[in-house]
Amino acid sequence: MSGAHKRRGFTSRWGFVLSAVGSAVGMANVWGFPAKMGSNGGGAFLAAYLVFIALFSTVGLSAEYAVGRRAQTGTLGAYQMAWAARRESLGPAGRLLGWLPLAGSMCIAIGYAAIISYVLKAFAGAVDGSLMTADTAAWFEGFSLRDYSVVPFHVIVVVGTLLTLLLGAKSIEKSNKVMMPVFFLIFAALAVRVALLPGAAAGYRYMFSCRWEELLDPMVWIWAMGQAFFSLSITGSGMIVYGAYLDREMDVAALARQTALFDTIAALAAALVMIPACFAYGLDVGAGPSLLFVTLPRILQDVPLGRLFAVILYVAMIFAGVSSLQNMFEAVGESLLHRFPKLGRKAVLALLCAVCLGIGLHMEPIFKWGPWMDIVSIYIIPVGATLGAVSWFWVMKREDLLDEVGRGARKAPGRIWYALGRYVYVPCAMILCGVALIMKVAF
Repeated sequence: MSGAHKRRGFTSRWGFVLSAVGSAVGMANVWGFPAKMGSNGGGAFLAAYLVFIALFSTVGLSAEYAVGRRAQTGTLGAYQMAWAARRESLGPAGRLLGWLPLAGSMCIAIGYAAIISYVLKAFAGAVDGSLMTADTAAWFEGFSLRDYSVVPFHVIVVVGTLLTLLLGAKSIEKSNKVMMPVFFLIFAALAVRVALLPGAAAGYRYMFSCRWEELLDPMVWIWAMGQAFFSLSITGSGMIVYGAYLDREMDVAALARQTALFDTIAALAAALVMIPACFAYGLDVGAGPSLLFVTLPRILQDVPLGRLFAVILYVAMIFAGVSSLQNMFEAVGESLLHRFPKLGRKAVLALLCAVCLGIGLHMEPIFKWGPWMDIVSIYIIPVGATLGAVSWFWVMKREDLLDEVGRGARKAPGRIWYALGRYVYVPCAMILCGVALIMKVAF
């Protein structure tokens, strides 16, 4: 490993896992997972979800870590390396393909920043107490349907996140060592509080009782597969750059399993707050964004110490959002630095700030960023994720991929692992891509 790579890489295994979990834990966990679980059979959805989490983390996530580490760089360089390994002349074509998943990371970051701005506004309302006395539906409509309604919060989110990237992996690692443990502690406290609500037991029964006839519904499996895929951030871009910062002797397969474990715990922790609370109050758990900004604040208005729990809820949400946004920005920034090294990190971060705010400030209302996120989730992210899966398991040389996945492992993955990747993981990515494009479904 080069001295430059050592200086920019993660300093510890635990720091890497927390950073990777921070990237994976986000809105997909906190409102996406409870909403999809609540709308697709509860325990049946959970059973299918766990199957796909086990498969995708074992194969897809470990492959993205390994490809990034082998390339020693992020998206563009990784695709170029994978395609050039097959034939040197294919390297430029691979790099060209890499721009699509990279564009997906940037586009999703633009919309994501707007969502986190809403969360930061809700946090401010919880701190000053105004949220705890407001008609939450009217309060939410008051800013979510207006242009330029959260500009100060938007600027704080984007600039603040980019400042945490000044030192690359080191600053990402340091911030996530604080944010992720606090996130888990907060949701544990919220889950205990929700458990005391009358009627919460019905939510637990729904979550953990598997009605086997639900498993005969193919859409339960499709939704579970999509949720598992994107919850782990296997998008052909983001996790590659974290893999590039890994020490050569770390076991990427073990790291992928640990990432998946904590990501699943985060999703379940969110569900243990959202679903029992909604059952206790007879509310729709599949309400989407309004769950965070209308339903939960309304519930917290009625419980003792509700203001305190509202504050800590939105702190956890901010941490979850910022840690995911870090990964999206870093994926784009690192690739731009790799492609245009004369720019320098500060200039690249300033460019990302200008692009994110230049576009994002004009799409703050939910009727603007909502369709934007749908377009990215339907047309860009699934195609990019599929390009990545095909590139690692059908284009890149098998011996190169197996060599890198096996490096540092107690028991190196072999033919079965590779066959799962080529004949199960890649078809799953293609199925999700096809469903998204044909049915216009945003997972």
